[in-house]
Amino acid sequence: MSALDWLNSEAFTAFGQHIIYSDLIGNTVGLLGLALGWRRSIWTWPAQLLSAAVLVAANVSVHQSGSVGKQLVIIVTAVWGWRQWSRGRQRAQDGSVAVRFASWRERLLLLGGAAVGTLAVGGLFTAYPSLSWNPWPDAYVFVGTLVAMVAQGRGLVEFWLAWLLVDCVGVPLNFSSGLAFSGFIYLVYGALVLWGLRDWWLRSRRDAQPLMEGAPA
Repeated sequence: MSALDWLNSEAFTAFGQHIIYSDLIGNTVGLLGLALGWRRSIWTWPAQLLSAAVLVAANVSVHQSGSVGKQLVIIVTAVWGWRQWSRGRQRAQDGSVAVRFASWRERLLLLGGAAVGTLAVGGLFTAYPSLSWNPWPDAYVFVGTLVAMVAQGRGLVEFWLAWLLVDCVGVPLNFSSGLAFSGFIYLVYGALVLWGLRDWWLRSRRDAQPLMEGAPA
């Protein structure tokens, strides 16, 4: 049995759903990566990269070509985010990166990119049905994940809000695709995202405090 065959073999059955190893391992590592992101640890990026690499096998098993593409994009974005955080690390005692709220210009760019990207990718998936059996939700999750990771790489608090919006579609999409563990993990993501949003929100105010104290009167 090859490594790919093993990854796509059944690990166990729960509530009538067949859980495969790639779905189980990839999403568990992805959950760890999100938790590391909440802690502002640079190790969030290699965890997200590994998660995406394993989930390629899971998406191949259910013929979600669009999601395979999404995981490949995540791998590239994770490398970029890793470099961003490595170069922009602050001198804080906990070794974490500084976080902040996006400017209105950045928010408009993120929203515009999400809208245009979803229309473009959804149109591509619609024109070529072999890429995705559910084109528009798949395109939404694809682009939303990319937007969230770009915002995370820039240390923007809004990255958590982007993940919440992805979860709203990602949960039913994964359950309907037969990736039950992915759907369950997306539910756990939702709780962790709310926790992370609160932490980064408070952290952004603390990071900005020294700048305010040092500002000229």
